[in-house]
Amino acid sequence: MPERLPAVPRPSVRSLTAAIDVVLLTPRDGAIAVLLTRAPDAQARDKWLVPWDSLRPEEAPEIAAARIARGALGAMPASLEQVGAFGDGRRHPGDARLSVSFVGLVPQGSSSAFGSAWVDVEKLPALAPRQRAIIDAAVEGLKRRIDQSPLAFRMLPTAFTLSELQAVYELVLGRRLHKASFRRALQAALLVEATEEWRSEGRGRPAQLFRYSPRRRRGLRRGVRFDQFE
Repeated sequence: MPERLPAVPRPSVRSLTAAIDVVLLTPRDGAIAVLLTRAPDAQARDKWLVPWDSLRPEEAPEIAAARIARGALGAMPASLEQVGAFGDGRRHPGDARLSVSFVGLVPQGSSSAFGSAWVDVEKLPALAPRQRAIIDAAVEGLKRRIDQSPLAFRMLPTAFTLSELQAVYELVLGRRLHKASFRRALQAALLVEATEEWRSEGRGRPAQLFRYSPRRRRGLRRGVRFDQFE
């Protein structure tokens, strides 16, 4: 029997000034998925939530975000960074006046803690308006930065095929990429190196596995520039 992951810690129900909201994203079933948790109260207005909580005494926002992410995943995401703050009048599940939002990128195939589920960002259930806006902003930020930073590699296992890497870029960008052009752009970026491992991808010859291994070059951006090759 597979080991049961610990239940997701539930945020305290109380009036608060600020909340930490953590958007966790991963490629899943041909889509970008976000991790949502079930509301602890079956009668709650919001049945599904972006993982969130308030700050504990003397706790820094990034420490709180790591705690919340670990509780929702059962492990730390591959990356976690603050992306913004929302202080508008849109409703939050905890009625927080301010939300400090973080986004975490999770390798493909990762599980979640008990009480959480991965949901396609294009098929979200009803959410509190501010949390829906936080998800939209996180996805848009990922799309905007995907060719400037090596974010796609945070959404894959340590070893991956180039087809898997291209699929992540296509999911985030929302468009198909020409295979040869993608590989030329990737080669120019000096971000991957081949391993001695191979994996079968259905019919045909096995595909070689690669890993993220950026090589230093002065002035080189750590992203994959598609515009130079399309």
